[in-house]
Amino acid sequence: MLADFKGAVEKADELIMLYGRCSAHRLARELGIEILERDFKVQKGAYKTVLKNRFIFVKRDLCDGMKNLVIFHEIGHDQLHRDEADRCGGFCEYDIFDMREHAMEYEANIFAAQFLISDEELYECIGCGYDLQKTAAALATDRNIVALKVEILKRKGALLNTQNYSNKFLSSQQNNF
Repeated sequence: MLADFKGAVEKADELIMLYGRCSAHRLARELGIEILERDFKVQKGAYKTVLKNRFIFVKRDLCDGMKNLVIFHEIGHDQLHRDEADRCGGFCEYDIFDMREHAMEYEANIFAAQFLISDEELYECIGCGYDLQKTAAALATDRNIVALKVEILKRKGALLNTQNYSNKFLSSQQNNF
């Protein structure tokens, strides 16, 4: 996949150094991004810039864990793809969360995985013998984010087994929690 994997991880690490592993709402506030909840029928979230003002829209009826994940994903777009968002006026619904053909979605998911799960948390779950599903439950996140975090650690040299993830795991058609 032609994506800036390393850049997404480095940007998440930079923000973790500045703000700690804070909540998605706090990080958005620190970065000057306004979060607005909406009654979307299909999509879970969107990032949009309007006259240089940055907004994240998140589906109102998502569980807290999914809202957190969606907001981190959208912050990833803000930090990694703001110029593209400015150019096109925001990201269209059909582009959101499909990693198969959209490198930006993959990068935003890598950013979210790196911010959401510390290396230590993942290694602790592995040490307890947890599989992907149990690790996701223990960390209150989606199994696909755990699989992406494993991919991050493998690229850093960790001897871990590759975990499969869905390319469209945050799409509106998927129920993740």
